Amino acid sequence: MKKLLAPIRAKSLKEVFIERFESLILSGKLEAGQRLLSERELAEALGVSRPVVHEGLLELEARGLVTMKPRVGTVVNDYRTNGSLAILDTLMNYYSGTLETKLLDSMVEMRILFESETVRLAALNRTEEHLKVFCRLLEEWDNIDLNDVAATTGLYFRFHHHLAMASGNLFYPLLLNSFKHVYVNISRQSFIDVPFMKQVTAFHRRIVEAIAAQDPPAAVETVRELIAYGVGHLKSLMNMGEREEAG
Repeated sequence: MKKLLAPIRAKSLKEVFIERFESLILSGKLEAGQRLLSERELAEALGVSRPVVHEGLLELEARGLVTMKPRVGTVVNDYRTNGSLAILDTLMNYYSGTLETKLLDSMVEMRILFESETVRLAALNRTEEHLKVFCRLLEEWDNIDLNDVAATTGLYFRFHHHLAMASGNLFYPLLLNSFKHVYVNISRQSFIDVPFMKQVTAFHRRIVEAIAAQDPPAAVETVRELIAYGVGHLKSLMNMGEREEAG
């Protein structure tokens, strides 16, 4: 019961400001190249202080949504050109945790590219210590409550993060950390199905077997099958939800 009762937290004015302008930009109501009102004018229009506006704009700039230009003002960016990894979380929040088809397809393409290379390198560069960690993670899979979505999504991320660690590439674990919330959010939407989770466990065991055997082609093939299986399951859940809404 306690797990379901997260503490209630009122959003700050800065957070509300940021969410308001994220929505305006991502919806296209504020177009790329459009100049915003001055900080003073924004503060007056929104009924907040100038420090709230200034700090909010700084955060929007950090996310690649706007650029603050001296003597010019704040200009809306094309987030596809100027955005950073932080924009992934923003996109997920904009879609209220659900997945727009183009966003899902883009994420899948990125995962196939990234994780195919990660698991290939892991099969080549893994150490005995890496294998011990993989074995411990598989033991967790065997003993975890598959109905506990928070636990399974957390373990799923840790497994794939360890793949990045085992690759030997210094940047890959950092990249995975950078979009952890998006990764977990997408996974969570599929992990409500216990039979699906049992198959995911089987895929992970095959990945570890291929890495232990230092067989890069088998490791790559299995991780691609895992991603395809997960996406197919998620899309079927999305279609089912759309049919229920329509009915």
